[in-house]
Amino acid sequence: MLACDSKLSAIRYKRYLDEVGLFESAIVMSPPDTREGHTEVDERKQPEIQTWWKENVGSQSEEDYTRNVIDRFENDPNLKLIIVVDKLLTGFDEPKNAVLYIDKPLKQHNLLQAIARVNRLHDQKKHGLLIDYRGILAELDTTLAKYDELAAENVGGYDPKDIAGLYSQMSTEYRELPALHKALWAIFDGVKNKSDIQQLRAVLMPRMVEEHGQMVDVNLKRRDDFYEALTKFAACLKVALQSVAFFEDTSFTEKDRATYKETLKQLTSLRQMVMQDTGEKVDFDQYAEQVKKLLDRHVAGVKVHESEGLYAVGKMGQKPDDNQPETWSEEKTRNETDLIRTRVTKMIDHEMQDDPYAKEAFSALLRKVIAEAESLFDHPLKQFMLFQEFEEQVANRKLENIPTVFDGHRHAQAYYGVFLKTLAAIFNHKQTDEENQRWIDLAFQIDTIVDKAVRENSLSRPDMEKAVRKELLPLLFSTGQKAGFGVDKAQEIIEQVIQIMRAGPADTLRS
Repeated sequence: MLACDSKLSAIRYKRYLDEVGLFESAIVMSPPDTREGHTEVDERKQPEIQTWWKENVGSQSEEDYTRNVIDRFENDPNLKLIIVVDKLLTGFDEPKNAVLYIDKPLKQHNLLQAIARVNRLHDQKKHGLLIDYRGILAELDTTLAKYDELAAENVGGYDPKDIAGLYSQMSTEYRELPALHKALWAIFDGVKNKSDIQQLRAVLMPRMVEEHGQMVDVNLKRRDDFYEALTKFAACLKVALQSVAFFEDTSFTEKDRATYKETLKQLTSLRQMVMQDTGEKVDFDQYAEQVKKLLDRHVAGVKVHESEGLYAVGKMGQKPDDNQPETWSEEKTRNETDLIRTRVTKMIDHEMQDDPYAKEAFSALLRKVIAEAESLFDHPLKQFMLFQEFEEQVANRKLENIPTVFDGHRHAQAYYGVFLKTLAAIFNHKQTDEENQRWIDLAFQIDTIVDKAVRENSLSRPDMEKAVRKELLPLLFSTGQKAGFGVDKAQEIIEQVIQIMRAGPADTLRS
């Protein structure tokens, strides 16, 4: 927002801005027959003002015109600046109003109100900027002192807390840059070559280890610390690069400023890589857009050194099938191996809720693969190939004791897995082909029963489960009489089928 001292000044500012053509602006002011501003000249009869009003407001009411401009300012990204005289300096709370350019006298309460408007915060706005063309900061100090006096005298409505931290010099913000820069790079203290994006990436890569029987990512907190530190650094640098004082401050050299810009570009690129690696969904959309604009405007041509080998940014987090692992550097090979290990762990932990047997079996196999990979530490390419092969096995849910007839029939396979878990005593004895075929047929029969119950009772989960129990109890009781298990085992199988149904068919239908 630009606050100027008269309607004529507002119109001329608008004209000059239009001639420059960098962005769109709009004027909000009262009608020509209303006294506004601080000019000593009566502007009501000046032709320039009358003409502007006729061409821009026309037959609209003042209220409708003002409301339309405010609506556009809130919703239209093309409208960057509102030019005002007196209107909107109080009671205008649009968070997008991030900068107040002051080219008019402001005093006491009106001054505080105007600053409060630009200081209105929201999630993507941590502070407002005040650009003073009239030397009002001395007046601001006087106003704040007066406010404190009134509060000390217990005058009603005045509380020092209301204005605490109302404003500060931009230098107060950007002088935090060295500390923020140091804290950001401290996350990578152990990295030998900080120009190598692969070595930096390795610090933040998901690293799954087993703790108390569960696989956990030991680098999760480090990534969170990195995201937070980078966000703070980027926000501070943004303030600095908007300040002439930053470029005139002799406590910062040109080398310092170049280093800060290079750091932002390098680590923003790293952040994008890591988030693609992990598949993490962090709410950084607004942050990313702001940093992109900052990089486009202030950080051009900064070189980020790439390690040996090819690196497909667009395929981070996916199995690298567009190049040869044999050409990768050791760092990249280890990173890609860690990435597969993380994906596999997540697949087992989160995507196999609908198949308890497969989840248990693949968890045990994962521990064996990890142990084998550790013995191959000096052979990173062999580690990569080992995990790549295991990932394919997990993705296809291929297990030695699961018949291939279940390929493409995931839920039927899960019900067959229930038999293997629940009736281990039976399956520990070698099954004839005929006996095994009966279990396969039973698994597919259960799949049909569950599918029918889900479709016919999609609006009622209790009815869905009731229908499954009603069909399965006599079926499994009859099977048990022939196979040698009783009602207790039949009930146990039914409950496990219900659990699979909740995680699989029923959940799929609901989503």
